[in-house]
Amino acid sequence: MRYRYATEADAPALARMFAANHHDALTEEQRAAQGFVQGSFDAAALRDMAAAGELLVADDGEGRIAGLLALSVAADMAGPPAAVTGLLRAQADLVWRGRPLGEVPWLLYGPVVVDAGFRGRGVARGLFTRAVEASAGRAEALVAFIEEGNAPSWRVHVDAFGMTPLGTYTVSGRTYHAVAAPAGAQAAPGPVSPR
Repeated sequence: MRYRYATEADAPALARMFAANHHDALTEEQRAAQGFVQGSFDAAALRDMAAAGELLVADDGEGRIAGLLALSVAADMAGPPAAVTGLLRAQADLVWRGRPLGEVPWLLYGPVVVDAGFRGRGVARGLFTRAVEASAGRAEALVAFIEEGNAPSWRVHVDAFGMTPLGTYTVSGRTYHAVAAPAGAQAAPGPVSPR
């Protein structure tokens, strides 16, 4: 599996994968078994994110995209989704290593999605590792949010990858858990993946 920054040409495939794993495209049973992503990420939005260097992808070396992970500065997002706006507003109440999140330079980790045909092969862990490496020198923490009830995402990010819960916040009646991991060399020594 190759891990790299997305190119603008990847956007249509990324949009299809995102749409196939969106909360609204899945049954309740599918969401409980595999988790889900949310927000509006069409090909145009993903093309812009790729052009800005905000998307990491896994590809199988034969032209098939196995997964994607966004890594961006939440405060710089134009028209952020409600859950991101809620996260930004909750920074004073979320604590990372004894400090309010608002006092810590951090990058938004996610959304992350792995194509159904590639699950169980370590793709999510590979993307996580590359995100940690890519954040070296840019932030102290990678911060994600997990919607209440998205147990598969919790199992992957908190139980398996060791992300630390920072607290919860609510947006429009929906509860989210903010979780974080140390960025860059603070987490995993080694070279930063080339861009």
